[in-house]
Amino acid sequence: MKILHLIDSGGLYGAERMLLTLVREQVAMGLSPMILSAGEPELAEKPLEVEARQLGLPVKAWRMAPGFNLWGAQELIRWARQEEYQLMHSHGYKFNVLMGMWPESLRKIPLITTLHGYVRARRFTKAWMYEGLDRLVLAQMRQVVLVSEAIRFQIPKRLARSNRVSVIMNGLNTVSTCQAAATPLLPMLDTFLPDRGPLILGVGRLSPEKGFDRLVDAFREFHSQYPNSALIIVGEGRERPRLEQQIADYGLTNHVRLPGYVAEVASLMKRASVLCIPSLTEGLPIALLEAMSLGVPVVASDVGEIGNVLGQGEGGLVFRYESPSALADTLIAAINDRSTTESRIRWSKQRVEEDFSGRAMMEHYLNIYRQVLT
Repeated sequence: MKILHLIDSGGLYGAERMLLTLVREQVAMGLSPMILSAGEPELAEKPLEVEARQLGLPVKAWRMAPGFNLWGAQELIRWARQEEYQLMHSHGYKFNVLMGMWPESLRKIPLITTLHGYVRARRFTKAWMYEGLDRLVLAQMRQVVLVSEAIRFQIPKRLARSNRVSVIMNGLNTVSTCQAAATPLLPMLDTFLPDRGPLILGVGRLSPEKGFDRLVDAFREFHSQYPNSALIIVGEGRERPRLEQQIADYGLTNHVRLPGYVAEVASLMKRASVLCIPSLTEGLPIALLEAMSLGVPVVASDVGEIGNVLGQGEGGLVFRYESPSALADTLIAAINDRSTTESRIRWSKQRVEEDFSGRAMMEHYLNIYRQVLT
């Protein structure tokens, strides 16, 4: 079975790491997947492409003009047909739109998509226009896979009720995650950490829905009780200038780092005292599963599948955001209550191993593929 995975990624975040796990399991199963990683013509290798090659996974860097490039999409379709791919699997709204705007009668290859999250854009923006197109083409997909039951309430109601929508939870290869945790840190982070503690870690795109401004607000109060503490937020995005200004206004520049994209996330997690996920909306963050498998205490907002995955508090502290002080108190509780935290860590490791393995995720997708192709 030849599957072409389509993605235009901006880093190595949850969707990208889920895709790497899925392709790794598909290769082990004897399938023939390919990651097609799109980017603008002048771009060198993207982080996803580098990571895939390091893992020995099949990846093709595809460069095309940005925007609503239907002729570039046609060229890609022509190449995919020549290579005899049986199925296209989109991982993002760009390829949902570019492939979905071509009817299957012309495309000749069935198309499915995974919605890793669903964020509403501001009205009359470019993203809002693409969102509108995305909602139209989702109705034309053979299958729409959601990584969280909560996303069902964000997509068009008629589609959400149809039998073309499935929920498949993200999975994790725990062995490779533990191996990645042994990777040395970048010198800039390694020299920042000694003699500091506790370390609070955030992981994700620097975008409004990730709620990192909440985390910085809470860290200001947390730091007043732990003067030697540190905060690292790994990721890149348009919120960087605002977060940097917020950090400077609070006088926390020497205690907070925004290192951008970092490949050694698992290694950094292993050094963290707490992983905090302050998101306003989520599906099922891969960073959450990674922290659980590595035995890192978790403090996370109760959105998407987070509360369910953490057993409503069995595997980590789940909160509904009220104020910076309340979040700071939750972080302090995760650090101070050692015996309860150790119990949560044991529960979390078992939960990931039993319910969120990469192999189980792959088998669920394989069932979808078979349904579509028959």
